[in-house]
Amino acid sequence: MLALGGTTHLAVAGAIVATKQITAQASDNRAAVQAKGSAPGMRPAATPRAAEPPPPVVPRGRAYLFRGALGPIFSRGMDRLTEKIQQAGITADVYEFTICSLIASTAIDDYRRDPAPIILIGHSMGGRCALLFSETLQAEGIPVSLVVTIDPAHMSPSVPLNVERFINIFLSKDVLGGGDIKPAPGFPGHYASYDLAEHDEVSHITIDKMDAVHQQLVAKIVQLAATPAKVEGETLPLRYVVPPKEQIELWDSGTAIAARAGDTLQTLASQYGLPLWSLTQINQMPDTAPLAAGQRVIIPRHLVPPLSAVSEPISSRR
Repeated sequence: MLALGGTTHLAVAGAIVATKQITAQASDNRAAVQAKGSAPGMRPAATPRAAEPPPPVVPRGRAYLFRGALGPIFSRGMDRLTEKIQQAGITADVYEFTICSLIASTAIDDYRRDPAPIILIGHSMGGRCALLFSETLQAEGIPVSLVVTIDPAHMSPSVPLNVERFINIFLSKDVLGGGDIKPAPGFPGHYASYDLAEHDEVSHITIDKMDAVHQQLVAKIVQLAATPAKVEGETLPLRYVVPPKEQIELWDSGTAIAARAGDTLQTLASQYGLPLWSLTQINQMPDTAPLAAGQRVIIPRHLVPPLSAVSEPISSRR
């Protein structure tokens, strides 16, 4: 299942109306059954038991985080993020990138003993390590549920095919990091790239310490075990240069919708609760230009567990 940037008013109103109709019908049915049950020689009908709420998402997985060069000084954000992941109930540890291959070998043994989702996060050279780590697991036939690289080194490899979800947060003009990571040819997973070069308040030594980014990553990791990587609709890559002073929102990937006659990017941004720049950048068209009926438009999305999804599926939007 997927959640778009926000639920539409129509979807919410429709859900409310449908709920009221179902409730009214159920009341009528109960009244009819009770009327029959009051006939001579018959017991009153038993009131049906209310459906139990769905069980909460149980966090599960192993997170391996890696600092960059001089990590204990410049990559302390990895330590903070590790603590937050641990507090959320996920096994997590942070390492120096210099022992990347050793930790990858340990992760292979851990996965074969207990195949829990694998999360890899790295800053600077630690980001390069996360990708090399993924390649090692690919050679062993082991999937990686989520890889996040934070201003990785320029020399970093492409995203291997065994990665289900990949996010790169980087500074394209940075000489210490600046790795603009691309997916390998034929990459089937979810890909999102966020260039923060226009955010002057962010540098190579602060990019790993942003609390707003940490909160989003922890939320994704907690829901990971219950969130299917395969979802309805197309899975399209996202590549953004986040405008200055705009909130950094980490969508997982893009998908396509069909516009209605008279739609514009402005109306679609309002309908889906998305910032307008997220549509104009990825679709490369004016925000007020009328769209033709059926015209293909790419929108960003968040992946969520099926029981948590509240948005109308794209396939039923039209």
